Amino acid sequence: MKGASQVVCYSVLDVTPSSEDWIPGYLPAANARVAAHGGTYLARTASHEQVEGGDQPAALRIIIEWPSKAHAEAFMADEAYAPHLAARSRGSVSHHYLIEGRDDLA
Repeated sequence: MKGASQVVCYSVLDVTPSSEDWIPGYLPAANARVAAHGGTYLARTASHEQVEGGDQPAALRIIIEWPSKAHAEAFMADEAYAPHLAARSRGSVSHHYLIEGRDDLA
């Protein structure tokens, strides 16, 4: 069995821009930093629908697969990513969930 640090993790984000000024600089930087930390985009789309629960609108839904939680945390702590994260935070309403790829209910 893999140790906790070796469990695949997923970043699941919902992002609704309040301005678009940050987007042109953000995309190439985020793409490069995600790749540098072993992440793979599984989905980045405005094509989504909520099928259950209270309304949770978002312009974009993003899913990134990471080799481990440590990889995701290294991405979030990356000094080269920090100014772009700050720009996204100022220019959007965003929520980021880090989900371990395991079944605790099995």
